[in-house]
Amino acid sequence: MADAIKVLLVDDHQVVRRGLRTFLEVQDDIEVVGEASDGAEGVARAQELTPDVVLMDVKMPGMDGIEALRRLRALDHPARVLIVTSFTEQRTVVPALRAGAAGYVYKNVDPDALAGAIRSVHAGHILLQPEVAGALLSQEETNSGQGRGGSLTEREREVLALIADGRSNREIARALVLSEKTVKTHVSNILMKLDLSDRTQAALWAVRHGVNG
Repeated sequence: MADAIKVLLVDDHQVVRRGLRTFLEVQDDIEVVGEASDGAEGVARAQELTPDVVLMDVKMPGMDGIEALRRLRALDHPARVLIVTSFTEQRTVVPALRAGAAGYVYKNVDPDALAGAIRSVHAGHILLQPEVAGALLSQEETNSGQGRGGSLTEREREVLALIADGRSNREIARALVLSEKTVKTHVSNILMKLDLSDRTQAALWAVRHGVNG
């Protein structure tokens, strides 16, 4: 499975890891390359195994998922992180996304939907379930990036709307008839103007400020 999506499972419950492994291993294009029982072990295993996608819980003993997310982003080859958890509270959802998670699903997710979510975040998409987007929209507005949207050009707003729609740079390039290099430049300018650190934060900003196509 040379072209399979390499997945690392990080959860403090062995039964959860076993269940995830069982139904992911029947997918032709997904390979579970390792497991970890807490955030610190997850970061170490990610450095060793260089997975494409990390499935990780938020609440774990020792180093939790939020701190692990921050450390995973600092690796030379950071994986895309899909949070898989039973916690739905806003105080859990928002920090995970701000720390760099590419998506957020719940442990009762349908197996086929989970496999689809893995493929989606691996392709560069940002996965926000409706209830997660609702939690973000209901969050009290902060001043981060607020009022700076007016500095975006019309083209940058078009790119931002497509980022919020979960499109990859390649898909944005196709939609707007641009080169991927030009799209990357627009994304960099958007992040700089809005004082944001990554495209996940850009997507959240767009959702909260009503930027859409």
